[in-house]
Amino acid sequence: MILNALDREPLPVYGTGENVRDWLYVEDHVRALLRVLREGEVGETYNVGGDCEKQNIAVVRQICDILDAKRPGGESHHDLITFVEDRPGHDWRYAIDASKIEADLGWTPEVDFEEGLRRTVEWYVQHRDWVGAVQR
Repeated sequence: MILNALDREPLPVYGTGENVRDWLYVEDHVRALLRVLREGEVGETYNVGGDCEKQNIAVVRQICDILDAKRPGGESHHDLITFVEDRPGHDWRYAIDASKIEADLGWTPEVDFEEGLRRTVEWYVQHRDWVGAVQR
């Protein structure tokens, strides 16, 4: 979505965009994996989640808001949102119960959704050359 928005290409959203996902900042995910590696019990399973369920359309709109604020005066990135037919059998909600990793290993996310999304968008803005090189 971010790359499409930066390139002013359509932002395809399945169905009405009301599908719900649990969102987690990438560095929090890495911290969770390292905690499991260092402190987890061999053979145990730990779910990693952000305890941050949001509809896909809300996330896309927030990406547009961030980019609009970075580049004021032009056409809104919201105008790029395009609703496309949902794929058959598409799950309406992905939910994660991360209570075990919190209780057993003391891990919880450190970065809230808004900050994590802002950092993610900023990373893509600052690393366009690198992203382009690995897309080839």
